Amino acid sequence: MVTSNKKEYRDLIGKLSIQSKLMLMLLGVCISSIIAIAYVGYDNGRQALNNSIQNQLISVRETKAYQIENYFKKVRAEVQTYSQGEVNKAVKGFAQAFQELESAEIQLDWHEKLKKYYEQEFLPKLAANTAGRPLLYSYLPQNSAARYLQYHYIAGNTNPIGEKEYFNNANDGSQYSGIHKIVQPIYSNFITQLGYYDLFLIDAKTGNIVYSVKKETDFGTNLIKGPYSTSGLASVFRQAVNADDPNFVAISDFSPYRASYAEPSAFVASPIFDLNDSELIGVLAFQLSANEINSVMTGNNDWEEEGLGKSGETYLVGSDYGMRSNSRFLIQQPQKYFKAIAAKGLPKDKIAFIKKFNSSILHQEIATEAIKQALDNKAGFAIANDYRGIETLNAYRPLEIDDLNWAINAQIDTQEAFEPIKDFQRQVLLATTIIVLLVTLIASILSYYFIRPIRTLIDGFRQVGKGNTDVKITVKSKDEFRELANSFNEMVDNLDHQKKLVQEKNEENEELLLSILPEPVAERVKKGEESIGDSFSNITVLFADLGGFIELSESLPAVQTVSLLNDLVSAFDDAAEKHGVEKHKTIGSGYMAVCGLSVPRLDHAKRTIDFAKEMLRIVRRFNREKNTDLKLRIGVNSGSVVAGIVGKDKFIYDLWGDTVNVANRLQSRGEWNTIQVTENVHNRIAEFIEDFEPVENTEISDRENFPVWSTKPY
Repeated sequence: MVTSNKKEYRDLIGKLSIQSKLMLMLLGVCISSIIAIAYVGYDNGRQALNNSIQNQLISVRETKAYQIENYFKKVRAEVQTYSQGEVNKAVKGFAQAFQELESAEIQLDWHEKLKKYYEQEFLPKLAANTAGRPLLYSYLPQNSAARYLQYHYIAGNTNPIGEKEYFNNANDGSQYSGIHKIVQPIYSNFITQLGYYDLFLIDAKTGNIVYSVKKETDFGTNLIKGPYSTSGLASVFRQAVNADDPNFVAISDFSPYRASYAEPSAFVASPIFDLNDSELIGVLAFQLSANEINSVMTGNNDWEEEGLGKSGETYLVGSDYGMRSNSRFLIQQPQKYFKAIAAKGLPKDKIAFIKKFNSSILHQEIATEAIKQALDNKAGFAIANDYRGIETLNAYRPLEIDDLNWAINAQIDTQEAFEPIKDFQRQVLLATTIIVLLVTLIASILSYYFIRPIRTLIDGFRQVGKGNTDVKITVKSKDEFRELANSFNEMVDNLDHQKKLVQEKNEENEELLLSILPEPVAERVKKGEESIGDSFSNITVLFADLGGFIELSESLPAVQTVSLLNDLVSAFDDAAEKHGVEKHKTIGSGYMAVCGLSVPRLDHAKRTIDFAKEMLRIVRRFNREKNTDLKLRIGVNSGSVVAGIVGKDKFIYDLWGDTVNVANRLQSRGEWNTIQVTENVHNRIAEFIEDFEPVENTEISDRENFPVWSTKPY
């Protein structure tokens, strides 16, 4: 039976014409090749995209981990440094003044007002953020000094909650207030500038909090036996007083801190030793807010800009599996977030606290396998369901922070991550179908061209394949082969024409690219480099502003105005080339140039100053020749910049950094027909610029004033 079927199949093939056989062979080969190529392309594309996503997540994870680890290193260094400075005088003064207040008389109305503050202000707000009902006498200070200070600086302080720190002097005639009015503005500005929530000075002998910037209810209390003796602040205090090393630093993990209404808080502390006899006299402690950490982990709520798409995020988890930074979905999609974590089984009381604080810190538990691995001191990449029950790609690792066992995870939803693969799959299937149809059509046509005409055509195609576009095929027959030959010849002519057009277009594009970018950068773009950004540590930047041009343009036709400006800018360009300075860009009537960027130059500052003087001479000459009244003011600065390409379709090569900003500010604040330079430029070429004179410090930065040198008006 099988032999009979084979014989019938051979008979059927034998009855087909050569044309049909050729067509079937072409179809079989082409379709098989297309399917194989499509599969290989799809498989390679999927693998490449998967690797790209993994590398992206790992890169984001490492960036965030580096920032968080550096943040805690900075915190440790700051508390260590400031505990060994002038703060020892403050803690001694406050401790002595605090002790004197232990014998102070507490008036009855003071006690009543303090009690009223706790009952109407502190306890209701604390109760809203905690489980159970906090009792008044568990928090009301018992010793006289604490009551005295809390009355004057909290209950008697008319500033609202959250602004008590702006009350500097109680005017009660006490030694404490005399010290406080001096220290408070300094320390208040200190924690604002460094990003801390509060600063504490604690008497090492008694455990009394003798000073606090924020003036919350922990002010004046005792960390050994007071209401906050079990807090993170008390923990770091005990570690600090038990350390004999002035460089010792203790850090507590985030936990609800009741003095701050159960807000998640962490503390860092270092002992304070007397500078004279090295006696332990106190402890300096900072209260850390989660805001700084959240700012780093969320990228200031700009996840997409950081390459995390619409569902990616990075977050921190502590050893208790509680989050130490906010969930992206709580911030962006709170309703979906609460629905997801409720379905995942998070307890209702935890969800209630997340809603109250509008924060997932401490209350959102994440005990995924990735987090367990990270807390077990392992790093890796995994695909697993996250705390919302959604499958995600995860790049995790432990953080290297002393005293804290934290893990970091960067994740993105699998569906979003692999969406390009699905699109690619659909495109491959569609392209394969279209190509198969085209191949079928081409095979049916090519099957007609065999014997000598086919060989002739094959020879012609081979020559074209080698790049020869002046091939001509002559077919003597007057049938379809001649038409095919004519079509072939036309195709070759078109290819030759297109080849020349492409060559011309490539030459034009290369010239255009060189007109936009410096030659080294243009070469990198042509090689396919997509993200270009470089740092230059030693260049000079010039900004010039042309005055009087707007008034001139209002009195002249547009064509003449543009012509005049073009003449002037062209003269500037020629002078720049002459002095080895690179024109960077013109903005309206502004002109920006740099020296030492594309071509490093040791004398970049001098070349720029020579060019600036040449610009002033050009403007004077232009005014004489054109009978105009144009003016120019120039700012020059040397230093480091960052340069790179910005944009995709209409990109620009631009510069950033303080060096650029300061140069721009200089020209905008100078007199007309003068050149203003910074001290950096002046110091480099002081021997060559005798005509520069110092001027009053000019405000050219948001941070400080800088010495400036200027020429007299030309």
